[in-house]
Amino acid sequence: MTMKLSAVIALAFLTATSGQAFAGAYGKSYTSTSGTAMTAVSSQVLTDKNGMTLYVFDKDAKGVSNCNGDCADNWPPFAAKADAKAKDGFSIIRRKDGSLQWAKDGAPLYYWVGDSAPGDTNGDGIGGVWHLAH
Repeated sequence: MTMKLSAVIALAFLTATSGQAFAGAYGKSYTSTSGTAMTAVSSQVLTDKNGMTLYVFDKDAKGVSNCNGDCADNWPPFAAKADAKAKDGFSIIRRKDGSLQWAKDGAPLYYWVGDSAPGDTNGDGIGGVWHLAH
């Protein structure tokens, strides 16, 4: 079974079960801006609690987002609230525009506008610089 297929199956399972129950059993959950949580599904693909895939950008530096303007229109940052608490490899970075964004191991996290449903991974590999977050 390919890694991508395994990730899709894991995400489908996540979508079919309670996000919090699944996170408690298999991963860790962290609250973001609108009460959304990030869930690390084993060592597979990182998603928010709704099963929407998160991505990383090769052109980012550790703790620094280099995706702004038009880039951020297509790759919306995974925003964090000012009072969010980060732990276990997650951190919060300040973007060029002053907003806050979640990062995993220093890598800023993004959504892809081309993903419309939980489990979609349409952004993986775009331009050779966008990848699934793990």
